[in-house]
Amino acid sequence: MQAGSAGRGEIGRGAVVNVSALVQLSPARSGVLASAVPHTYTRAVAPTTIGAGEPLATSPPLSFDPVPAVMPVIAIDLGGTKLATAIFDAGGTLLHRDSVPLDGRTGSEVAALVAQRCEGATGGAGVTVPGIYPAVRGTVWAPNIPGWDDYPLRDELRSVVGPDTPVVIDSDRAGYILGEVWRGAARGARHAIFLAVGTGIGAGIMVDGRVLRGHGDIGGAIGWLALDRPYREEYRSCGCFEYHASGPGLAKVARERLARDRNYNGELRKVDPLALTAERIFAAYDKGDAIATEVLDDAVTFWAMAAANLVSLFNPEVIVFGGGVFGPAARFMDRIQEEAIRWAQPIAVTETRFVASKLGGDAGLYGAARLALLARAEMPAVRKEAKHNDARSAPPK
Repeated sequence: MQAGSAGRGEIGRGAVVNVSALVQLSPARSGVLASAVPHTYTRAVAPTTIGAGEPLATSPPLSFDPVPAVMPVIAIDLGGTKLATAIFDAGGTLLHRDSVPLDGRTGSEVAALVAQRCEGATGGAGVTVPGIYPAVRGTVWAPNIPGWDDYPLRDELRSVVGPDTPVVIDSDRAGYILGEVWRGAARGARHAIFLAVGTGIGAGIMVDGRVLRGHGDIGGAIGWLALDRPYREEYRSCGCFEYHASGPGLAKVARERLARDRNYNGELRKVDPLALTAERIFAAYDKGDAIATEVLDDAVTFWAMAAANLVSLFNPEVIVFGGGVFGPAARFMDRIQEEAIRWAQPIAVTETRFVASKLGGDAGLYGAARLALLARAEMPAVRKEAKHNDARSAPPK
């Protein structure tokens, strides 16, 4: 996918679309649309709020004149602990962003928050979700959100925003790679991978300009890469790679080492083991702590081995490392590449760039915006696809 193109293969297969002509936003539903939108497209209306009454912007929200070519889109990136929202113009410029903590919301409460953010999005909305989104069913499996084992998010959004609002849902992995290829460190690439390391580990994989999703839309769940042996029962819930090298995984490994080494009295011994986090491990590493150094040295090897496997499988132009851990782990990019060269197919790895994300925590928002803009650009194709998905998901007669 070239930057600025609208390739059919990029569009999320779970499109929630039945699009009629774009019309003016209802002022009563424009709460998420902030005053950062260029004034030449807008006129002011009364401010509104969502969620637990928190204001969405410090200045009055705006509704939009009916100019489809420049109508902004809403981008929504749902995580395990917060919901981020942004407004993008038709050219891909981020105009405004904010976020709302989930604050213990579960099940339908989280879905209601997503739906509220979609209200009034007659320009279109893209939603990225953590976990797995089987497009045929329109449901989400998100282990970090209680009650989302198979949550019917597509139907929930349709019931709230109505049939005339184009909303596209996809996994956060797909959003990350779409965002980086569109406006980030992989800009313009057709073969690229986003390796996300945070609370969990996953990969957004683009092959020949198309996001690879797999038979059940589970493609990219690389937390389950088998990178160590023997098998341990602890790997069952999250996978070997994620157990050792995600943010919580770093803390687990550190706790194991602390329990084994009774003679250690370094920085991490001062911390309650249950309060250990990746952030504390990086801070101890910066002070030369022995166990923190061992934990992160091992993680570098795991990140490199995973990248090497991805290089050998997919022959990408670029691998982008992102998520909350990269961040502080971006300092290890040279070491990761050096180690990956030892393991990967030798020709492919020398042709692959290893880079840190340019979009950082906004990668999912850019990907969600890209989904919305692509859906709007190809409305007939998306409408046909949504109809096809509905037919596939309908019960047999």
